[in-house]
Amino acid sequence: MQRVALRARTILLDTAIAGAAFAAAYHISPPRVLGAIPGPHSLTLLQLVALYAALAAGFSLLFRRELSPWRYTSIPDAAVLARVAVLTVGVFLVWVFVLDRASSLPRSTLFLAPFLQMTGTMGVRILRRALHEHVLGSFAPFNTLSDRTSQGPHLLLVGPPAAADSYLRDVARNHDRNWSPVGIVAPDRQDVGHQVRGVCIIDSLDNLDEALADLRRWNRYPRAILLLDEPTRLKGLTADVLGRLKNDGIRMLRLPSIVELGQHDGVTLLPMREINIEELLARDPIQLDRGAIAALVRGRRVLVTGAGGSIGAELCRQAVAFECGHITMVDYSETALFEIERELGETSTKTSRRGRLCDVRNAARLGQLFEEERPDLVFHAAALKHVSMVERHPCEGVLTNVIGTWNVAEAATACGARHMVLISTDKAVDPTNVMGATKRLAESVIRARQGTSSTRFAAVRFGNVLGSAGSVVPIFKSQIERGGPVTVTHKDMTRYFMTIPESVSLIVQAGAIGGRGDVFVLDMGKPVSIFELAQNMIRLSGKVPEQDIAIRITGVRPGEKLHEVLWNEDEAAEPTAHAKILAASQAPIDADWLDGELRELERLVEEGATLELVSRLTAMTRAPQRVEAAAARTHTSA
Repeated sequence: MQRVALRARTILLDTAIAGAAFAAAYHISPPRVLGAIPGPHSLTLLQLVALYAALAAGFSLLFRRELSPWRYTSIPDAAVLARVAVLTVGVFLVWVFVLDRASSLPRSTLFLAPFLQMTGTMGVRILRRALHEHVLGSFAPFNTLSDRTSQGPHLLLVGPPAAADSYLRDVARNHDRNWSPVGIVAPDRQDVGHQVRGVCIIDSLDNLDEALADLRRWNRYPRAILLLDEPTRLKGLTADVLGRLKNDGIRMLRLPSIVELGQHDGVTLLPMREINIEELLARDPIQLDRGAIAALVRGRRVLVTGAGGSIGAELCRQAVAFECGHITMVDYSETALFEIERELGETSTKTSRRGRLCDVRNAARLGQLFEEERPDLVFHAAALKHVSMVERHPCEGVLTNVIGTWNVAEAATACGARHMVLISTDKAVDPTNVMGATKRLAESVIRARQGTSSTRFAAVRFGNVLGSAGSVVPIFKSQIERGGPVTVTHKDMTRYFMTIPESVSLIVQAGAIGGRGDVFVLDMGKPVSIFELAQNMIRLSGKVPEQDIAIRITGVRPGEKLHEVLWNEDEAAEPTAHAKILAASQAPIDADWLDGELRELERLVEEGATLELVSRLTAMTRAPQRVEAAAARTHTSA
């Protein structure tokens, strides 16, 4: 009822303004008429005002002006208000001409009335927005200079003027005084000298050092620099430059990325955060099909295995952000499960949730859990992922990565889940280590389920995740904090990298695309040199590589590749509905044959026959077509 009352008030105010505008125009206009001299049956002023106001109300309702909050009034709103005024006076003229041949209507009223109407309706909206953004406070005659100037530490904005305008508008709207903007450094020289909401564009990005020197002379040297765009788009902001600025005591800040914005609905001014190495490797922001993702997740029961890990925890956060009906968090690590359950309990109190301590290796317990939770959507992120660890413990890798995936797929089918998405890795492509071989077989489990049930299965394959537990970035950070050396296995080694929110967003997007046993491959961009990554991280910390902190080459570990690839030789890349996601076209796998092979692997694990287990894994996965060929031969002989 309150919302209806607000809309009604907007229409009534617009109607009153239109009527007042016409009355004022009528009295201002000289007594010239369009037709004959007014007669006894001519319309009175009160009738003319009522007719004009009624038409204005009708057009306001037609264009749904009551749905546009006044505090967010913009140029498109002004265009609509102008259209309402012009249509009102046009239809009004037709009606008056039909009723009394417009005999009592001064000619200039038809020009003054819509002008005054638009001025009045737009004027009150601008006044409301000015009050909302605290603009009028700066013009108060009795305010002192200190009252009108933010007392926060100096902040330099770096980025395009449009982004600076958005930020400064949000600052004004929230009456935020945490920082005091002292200037803008824009990418384009042509913008230098202009002002954005009272803040001057003092120089271009090419002359950042000169701009900082000028600010120091003016006693306005910044305590922090806020980057308003992706660092990779701001030419000249290299790791060397950022490291030097941080060494000078300047904090390097940025606003949350476009992926993170979806997790903060309802927050107008988001907190700034320190820039990190992920920003130097970032690509253009991903454009998600939020409608398709919402259709997949909203209101559904979502279950995430490995929910306490980096990828699993972010899957839980984004499922909650897209308003899932219930989230079930499954993990075998008590501490990891406790942390994500506590986090969601503090930040997402509206969403129904439940943490379940369970090992995906335990088929009976897992089946019971699925039957109790009855998930619609399953994200299987539980895995052993460290190459060196799985290389030393192949039985554990097979149990978790292969048998665990098999158990989850069986449980998802038994409980009637709509979708199951496996989180895979680029190490599953032409694997040279046990971990990659187990993930290759996990993909085969998903492909073998193609058409076997109503559940839609898919696997998502991507490379390394920046910031995940045990990844190279946290290792480098800790080594730099200790003063080095930073250890790199090989100077020519490259890897694909993606941030955690970015990768999880594409995983959920791939789930929305669906599939029947499809393997989706994320666009990872260009591979990154690990050696250069180490150098950039050292520079970003304000140190000089090989001078302040040494880089030591340790040699390639067993099972490691110099360069990862995302496609097998027998796979064809097919486009999907999303430009950043491709489907790997592959031959189908016989489910009965694969079930027999998995039972044999399970037997070898139980017997502890490690050498035979590794030999069998190698035989099944070394050549890209080995699994499909073996399945075909077995099926034919049967």
